Amino acid sequence: MSIRLTIADRGHELSGVVREGESWRAAAARTAGSLSGVPVPVDLSGEVKRFVIDHDRVVTLRAMTRGDLPKVAQWRQQPHVLQWWACDGEPTLERVTEQYADDIDGTSPTRIWVAEVNGRSVAFVQDYRIGDYPDYSLLAPDPDAIGLDYAIGDPEWLGRGLGVPIVWAWMIKTRHRLPDAKAYFAAPDHRNGASLRVLEKLGFTQGLWFDEPQTDGSVTTVVGCTLDVGRVLA
Repeated sequence: MSIRLTIADRGHELSGVVREGESWRAAAARTAGSLSGVPVPVDLSGEVKRFVIDHDRVVTLRAMTRGDLPKVAQWRQQPHVLQWWACDGEPTLERVTEQYADDIDGTSPTRIWVAEVNGRSVAFVQDYRIGDYPDYSLLAPDPDAIGLDYAIGDPEWLGRGLGVPIVWAWMIKTRHRLPDAKAYFAAPDHRNGASLRVLEKLGFTQGLWFDEPQTDGSVTTVVGCTLDVGRVLA
């Protein structure tokens, strides 16, 4: 049975189907045809895959620089971020600089990005190949998958439905950067319902729950979520 999709555009809605061997992203682009704008997901978790052409918001990712670190430290100090990142220690500017300097300079396996909405920096995303961190690769299901972590830092932008388009922008960028990657993987805390719902809306599938050791010696139970790149993006 064909998978159905819809695309909302300025109060109108187009309907289409995913052809055999076609990704959901490609089917949405084909269905949109000559419309002005690129379809982005609203919710890919249901039987009907829902996209929208957003004419009011432009979400982009750029490489983080050292000049971003004061803002990133402020984001890390926000209660809604600190709740899930507390194990990394007190997010002073000095500590955040120490944690992210190698990622910014390209001397670690992790790459880190700032997400901008209409030119305003609001969030960050970091990614890495799971196998580049041997201890973590023993826990995750696929060492060749690209892992990601993300947070909306600016509290003014919470509750505006930005999680999905921000991670989608990262997915599109990663598809171009690392075209051979067949899976993306995220493992939010099992209590982080908002993050789990964002991943679900993007087509990630929940899998194994596992206990992940943290840098402060504690252990957090996380939910492994995997995206099949070929099905959703390719």
